[in-house]
Formats: sequence, C-alpha cells, structure tokens
Amino acid sequence: MNELNFTRLRRLRVNETMRSLVRETTISVSDLVYPIFVIEGKGLKNPIESMPGIFQFSVDKLSEELDRVQSARIPAVLLFGIPQKKDEIASSAYDDNGAVQEAIRLIKKDYPNLLVIADVCLCEYTSHGHCGVISPAGVILNDPTLPLLAKMSVSLAKAGADIIAPSDMMDGRVAAIRASLDENGFEDRAIMAYSAKFASAYYGPFRDAAHSAPAFGDRKSYQMDISNGREAMREIEADIAEGADFIMVKPALAYLDVVKEARERFDLPIATYNVSGEYAMVKTAAQAGFIDEKRIVMENMIAMKRAGAKIIITYHALDVAFWLKESE
Repeated sequence: MNELNFTRLRRLRVNETMRSLVRETTISVSDLVYPIFVIEGKGLKNPIESMPGIFQFSVDKLSEELDRVQSARIPAVLLFGIPQKKDEIASSAYDDNGAVQEAIRLIKKDYPNLLVIADVCLCEYTSHGHCGVISPAGVILNDPTLPLLAKMSVSLAKAGADIIAPSDMMDGRVAAIRASLDENGFEDRAIMAYSAKFASAYYGPFRDAAHSAPAFGDRKSYQMDISNGREAMREIEADIAEGADFIMVKPALAYLDVVKEARERFDLPIATYNVSGEYAMVKTAAQAGFIDEKRIVMENMIAMKRAGAKIIITYHALDVAFWLKESE
C-alpha cells in the first residue's frame, strides 16, 4: 500500500489549525441581519411562545434589544410591525407615526451606525391577514395593492429606513416602489426584494409573532409554489429588471439549491432568510437535549453561506455573534 501513489486528502484535516488554514467557507458577524418585531403600545416585551428567546417590543422597550445588537456588532436589523388597528386597506402600514416608523427614528437617533431594513408587506396590517387588497369575492388583487406598498415604502424611507424590503410577492411591486421612492427624493434608498419567496409551511411561528395569519384561504396564489426552481429564476430576473439592489431567497434551508443557482446566474448580493420555523425546530430540539445547538446552528450558517448567500437574516444572529466572538 505504501508504494501506491494515491491522494491523501486527510493530510489537510489532521488538526484544527490545518483545517482552519484550508477552510473554504467562513461566517462573519458582518454577514448577519437580526429580525425584530415592533408592537404598538407602551411597556411591552411579549415573549413569542413558538420562538423561544424572541420577543415583541414596544418602541420604549426596544433599546434593550438594540443594545445587545450593537454590542454584538451585528450590522443590520430587519423590522416588522404589529399595529393596534387593522383594516381592509392596511392604513397603519403607511402611518408616519406607526410603530415601525417610530422605531426607525429611534434607531437613527441613538444607533446611527446600525443599518435599518424595513419589511414592506400589508399582511400584518390588514384585517384579513393577506398581503394585498382583496375583492368582495375574496380575490387578492395585484395592481390595486401596488400604490399601498409604494406609500408604505415612502413612509418608511421618510422615517429613515436604509433599505426597503418588499415581501408581498405582488407582480410589479419593485418597479412601483422604486418609482415612488425616486419621485419623493429617496433615490439613495436600496431595495432588498424578497424575490423567490415560497408558500412555505416553515412560516408558521412568524404568523404567531406578527399576528399575520390569513383569515381565509392561503397565500399560494401569490407566494411561489414550493416545487418550482426555474420559476424562481424568472422571479429574480423580473425584480432585477425592475430595480432591485439585493435579491432574497426565503426560506433558506429547504431552498439552498435555489440560492446556489441564483449565485451562479446573478451578480447582485443575495440574502437568504433563515425563517421562524427553521429557528423554532432547532431551538426546541436543543431545549429537549436532542441536538447540540451551537454546532447545528453554525452548520446551518455555513450551509447558507456555502450555497452563495452573502447576507443571512436569522433569529439566531445574537447567538451566532456571541459564538464567533467566543472563538476569536
């Protein structure tokens, strides 16, 4: 056997120093975005039962979480709003004094180096829980929804949002938002499009967190069929043509093939969203003692990065930042 000339790949795995030297994919805190739920009201820090360790914060309670984000050197947050008032036309979404708008102003005043990404969707703000305007027959209407998404985007930009992130999956919404931002003097505000957002069962805990479950039907007429990868490329192409500055694949772990193909085909920065169901499964399994939480989470982070994501939106962000610092 010693006389044979064959490759010994194990030479590059003999110890951690060697493995670190040849490591192809690494995670940095600069890759992370931390989602935060902002609820209207005062003195509120509501635990989300289905997402251990995650809370809804009223604006006056938000600083305690933002202090942790800043201390962890996480560069960006993604904000979702939970209003007191919901109606058919999501009027709280574009209220300049809404909870998210107030939260953005707080961040820009007290945490000026923190990048603010503002989610744009109507589902948290409509009485019916769908992401668009509905007809009397219960049909989600595409084109009448676009002006409301644009109006919400301008309101969030006025408050100081750095990045507008439409997640509704209406056709043409990136173009409508880009035009409205530009017309209102916000040419410098970037758009992170939820370009390939699938109608996934992994969103369950988020519906609990954002109070956004649809009152009837489902979202399969506008979110993508989970079976379609080639269609995802068409969605991404359309958003790029309409002016998107970033593209996103959501969820992450079950759609890494889509992330990889998008990385090979497009030059824009790619984000992937490690969603609530993915987070909840890891957290609850770890709490039950079934898995090593740190190793599982970091393996998932590497998988997303290796597939081609530059930006990872994850509820694990604070833990990941701590573990990365711990390993320095």
